[in-house]
Amino acid sequence: MMNKQLYKLLIIGAFFCSSQLNAQKVDDQSPWSVRMVQSEMLRCPESWQLDFQTNLKWDYCHGLELQAMLDVYDAYGDKKIYDYALAYADTMINKEGSIKTYKLDEYNIDRLNSGKFLFRIYEQSKDEKYKKAIDLLRSQLDTHPRNADGGFWHKKIYPNQMWLDGLYMGSPFYAEYAFRNNRPQDYKDVINQFLTVARHTYDPKNGLYRHACDVSRKEKWADPVTGESAHSWGRAMGWYAMAFVDALDFIPKHEVGRDSMLVILNNIATQVKRLQDPTTGLWYQVLDKSGDKGNYLESSCSTMFVYTLFKAVRMGYIDQSYLEVAIKGYKGILTNFIEVDKDGLVNITKACAVAGLGGKNYRSGDYNYYINETIRSNDAKAVSPFIMASLEWERLQ
Repeated sequence: MMNKQLYKLLIIGAFFCSSQLNAQKVDDQSPWSVRMVQSEMLRCPESWQLDFQTNLKWDYCHGLELQAMLDVYDAYGDKKIYDYALAYADTMINKEGSIKTYKLDEYNIDRLNSGKFLFRIYEQSKDEKYKKAIDLLRSQLDTHPRNADGGFWHKKIYPNQMWLDGLYMGSPFYAEYAFRNNRPQDYKDVINQFLTVARHTYDPKNGLYRHACDVSRKEKWADPVTGESAHSWGRAMGWYAMAFVDALDFIPKHEVGRDSMLVILNNIATQVKRLQDPTTGLWYQVLDKSGDKGNYLESSCSTMFVYTLFKAVRMGYIDQSYLEVAIKGYKGILTNFIEVDKDGLVNITKACAVAGLGGKNYRSGDYNYYINETIRSNDAKAVSPFIMASLEWERLQ
């Protein structure tokens, strides 16, 4: 018995020692994107542990972060990064292409986001199980419940609801699948998701988009006339903004409605510029209450907006003048949110852990709700867009 306990202690001790030794190898001369990836790989030795997970989960945060890591791999090399992403795919996807913990009949649009990083895993490995997993995820959209105007429900448990978050979770995957599998007939539906959620969430008083809408207007959080939720949540707008610049990569320029997407993206850029905090260059947790008592500058929406502006300028979707906004925002992130510990690990602080609407522990979506949700460091929803924004910044150099 003593020998077993001693063995366990030695293993644990060796793990912590190796972590400390490895931590020294986060090179402070490397670009920020590389440093953050190395830091995350040290914090989470197994890729399934990303985003504070203690059990296996097919989750949008894993797809978000591993996609960003593969972007760093493409830019700088280092096969350890690719192998780290591959390990999650291998852990979660069975030989026949089924996915651990994924249930199609839950009709949760969040589950589709992790399909995106599989495109590159399949491209490089040519293992058919990844193609089958991608096809399985795409098949969800064939029967996913919709509103009468074609908008996908956020989840089956949230009937009649479209959330801005869901546009990022489903539409870039949908667009890339259409592009890679020669399905031009799907582009119209992809575009319709963007335009429909804009119609349902737009607030003409301030030019912003509210977090969500319930077109049946039955939910307690929904306005009885418009069906909109009460506020414009920073990260929801961030998800929506990133969805545009990532989906547009795959939508042909001649496609009807693409110009309307660009009009909305330009409006988002206008509002993001208007609401940028003049002192720090950052953005608030609740956008329509920017600067109000209790509100705070939040890292996930700030990194998402900076990434969006950088990429949208680079791709010619918005005016070149927005580059100044993006650079000011990026420098603000480095000054206010990025901390480096004694071992060289890079941390990003002040991220809202989660925010939603309705559900079992009912979330009202009022102002007090958003400003009192848990705030934490190294949340994947801030880490990943920081990596993506850093890559865009590094391109400029």
